Amino acid sequence: MRQVFEIVPASGSAIQFFALILAIPLAMVVLFAFFWYSMRHTTFEVSADGIRIRGDVYGRTIPLDQLRLEKAKVYNMAEDAEHGLSWRTNGVGMPGYSSGWFRLKNGEKALVFLTARNRVLYVPTSEDYALVVSPKDSDALLQALREAKGGAAR
Repeated sequence: MRQVFEIVPASGSAIQFFALILAIPLAMVVLFAFFWYSMRHTTFEVSADGIRIRGDVYGRTIPLDQLRLEKAKVYNMAEDAEHGLSWRTNGVGMPGYSSGWFRLKNGEKALVFLTARNRVLYVPTSEDYALVVSPKDSDALLQALREAKGGAAR
């Protein structure tokens, strides 16, 4: 005659432990999927309200009256050491993608959205930080900002 006796079921803490162990890698996959999405789908929308940055956790709208477009420029980070990225204070820094709050080599605080560093648009603001972005056409974005600000002043 054979008798079978079952183990006492595991406590809730054991199940929670395994759930946590599974949740951490899942959260990492979701986070990196979001970064991948952001680096391919961030947009810069210019309107009479300002520049609206969408598709990234650090996105926001910056009003036109805060942009100091007279000091804006398009540059190559490899050739302009002063405006290169120094260190990340709150953001994402991966090969080929930088997003969030950084310090520039000149010490200036910057809100950054970069995937390329050869045609970067630098726009200082009146709020003690600069906007540093890499749109597909930096010159066209700067021109659109200038036109929007000129139209808003009328």
